[in-house]
Amino acid sequence: MHDHVETQHGPAAQAFVPGLGKAFLTRLYDPVSRLMGVRSMHDPLLDQAAVRPGEQVLEIGCGTANVALEVKRRQAGAEVHALDPDPVMLARARRKAARQGVEVEFTQGYAQALPYPDAAFDHVLSAFMLHHLDADARHAALCRVARVLRPGGSLHLVDFGGAQDSPDGWMARRMRHSERLADHYDGRIPKLMVQAGLVDAREMAHRATRFGPVTYYAAAAGS
Repeated sequence: MHDHVETQHGPAAQAFVPGLGKAFLTRLYDPVSRLMGVRSMHDPLLDQAAVRPGEQVLEIGCGTANVALEVKRRQAGAEVHALDPDPVMLARARRKAARQGVEVEFTQGYAQALPYPDAAFDHVLSAFMLHHLDADARHAALCRVARVLRPGGSLHLVDFGGAQDSPDGWMARRMRHSERLADHYDGRIPKLMVQAGLVDAREMAHRATRFGPVTYYAAAAGS
């Protein structure tokens, strides 16, 4: 195992897309998430991960840490880390954790340059983050996930799109023509996971929402 810790310089030190697309909307992130029913979409992801006591868990692109906090509430014996490039989001996440008395280790950073040693985590979780990245950053992030997963570890991810998506409907058609969502259709996400060094990558479940189709994915660490 190598203690390969990446720093926030070079390509990774770049602008990021805020949670709702615009920085001035950040204060509305949690109310909008509740309105959209996003938290109910987190439950299948957490069920899928099935975190156990003593496991090390990382959420990438954590926003205000709804997923990370729920992991810790479900499994107090896990050690949970959460990473996001947005300092405003992280400040909100830290305040939420303090109010709720939940212990999560927060780090400001990019999924494309994870500041953690090799083989540090049993699970990496991602909820509606991948579509914020362009193609190069998406590949880099998945490669970094493969690096920080322990043997036997797993990635669990939920995002818009999926192989089973129907192009019917205005929202579905609009999403299909989005440059950042181009790789989220026709079964491409599992292929990207494999290209990044993960194995057994697959679509686990699908869900129709008023904002478009949602798909849950899983992949395992390579040998």
